[in-house]
Amino acid sequence: MGGKVENVGILAMEIYFPSQYVDQVELEKFDGVAAGKYTIGLGQSKMGFCSDREDINSLCLTALHRLIEKNNINLHDIGRLEVGTETIIDKSKSVKTFLMTLFAKEGATDIEGIDTTNACYGGTAALFNAINWIESSSWDGRKAIVVAGDIAVYGKGPARPTGGAGAVAMLIGPDAPLVFDCGVRASYMTHAYDFYKPDLASEFPYVDGKLSIQCYLSALDNCYNLFCQKMRKVDPTFKGLLSLDGMLFHSPYCKLVQKSLARVSFNDFLNATEEQREQQFPGLSQFSTYQRADTYFDRDVEKAFMTYSNKLFEEKTKPSLHLARNVGNMYTPSLYGGLVSYLVSKSPDQLIGKKFALFSYGSGLASTMYSINICNDMSTGSKLEKLINSLNENVAMLDKRHSVEPQKFSDIMQVRTENYHSAPYEPSGSVDVLFPGTYYLSKIDDQRRRTYDRKL
Repeated sequence: MGGKVENVGILAMEIYFPSQYVDQVELEKFDGVAAGKYTIGLGQSKMGFCSDREDINSLCLTALHRLIEKNNINLHDIGRLEVGTETIIDKSKSVKTFLMTLFAKEGATDIEGIDTTNACYGGTAALFNAINWIESSSWDGRKAIVVAGDIAVYGKGPARPTGGAGAVAMLIGPDAPLVFDCGVRASYMTHAYDFYKPDLASEFPYVDGKLSIQCYLSALDNCYNLFCQKMRKVDPTFKGLLSLDGMLFHSPYCKLVQKSLARVSFNDFLNATEEQREQQFPGLSQFSTYQRADTYFDRDVEKAFMTYSNKLFEEKTKPSLHLARNVGNMYTPSLYGGLVSYLVSKSPDQLIGKKFALFSYGSGLASTMYSINICNDMSTGSKLEKLINSLNENVAMLDKRHSVEPQKFSDIMQVRTENYHSAPYEPSGSVDVLFPGTYYLSKIDDQRRRTYDRKL
């Protein structure tokens, strides 16, 4: 296609979350736990969930169709469609092939890409695949679409309040309003049994809670320090967190994100010279000899650096948690829900020219930190203005959801559990409560073939 393309990134986004939620305060009462266990301890307010009417295919179809509709996308202009998910309902047939039903109607079938899976990291891997394609010699000049979606459900017990569901669809191409930095991605990949799903007859994962937190923070340490090294090669004046306008994280639950921002500050402290520590980190010198690997559960370190970083958290990270707090952990779309939340929290003139770092994590484990720059064009009708206006419409749907009593929520979850992988099967969940334009499962036949309809 000639010369190297410039400013590859996100041209448009669409995020979808379920139309039903359970209030975490009510769930605390229903579960008989101490007040604040979910709302303060986890930092969660509401949790979105799906009845048996929605599955991973329907979630992704809904987000993709909305992206196509709202942006008047010519389907023949799409050359790659990537999907990231860990919600597996077929060991062979990909979610991407279901999404192709939207393209095949228009005769658009020359589209590369397929599903990518590794816990919550699959969406980021799919995004990198799309960016790499556009920046490669294989690119044919067309745009790419990335869809990330999941349904996060847990059995009755302490993990259930950390569930959620959603999907995000992103249009990727050159000359984008959200541009990905080149050459500074920092990854950390290793083996761990912190969270995994070996039982294919169940939606529920096996989780080692303490190990999962340790793995997350260890991956963050490794990615952040390598990211800073790579950034300094490009910009010798780069000063870590202080040089970033936003710091976004994959969000299993909001409290962990706040602790993660404190962890980043702890890393900056350890990397600083003695003189820099005295100037930038007053009153924290007692931690100078601490080792990262020994401090994942050190309450003194955690408390000291959460206090130190509180203002930085309020400015650089907390605005990204609006969707996470009100929907829950969406797994692969979680980080991108954070990006959406941050973008709609500011006025357009506050966003132009800003730089964000994003930390993506998937158990097992795979992780990457990378950065995005926001373009300087905020003129009327610009790509950035259109993107932000569209995302504001998305986020406004939070207030149009239906609140469900905890007992009814529990009953709906039980129906999902009892009928997981049943065939033939006709879902019993309400179609009336779904948002207009939502795809839903109409039936599964005796050959386990799934049929979908769309609520008008």
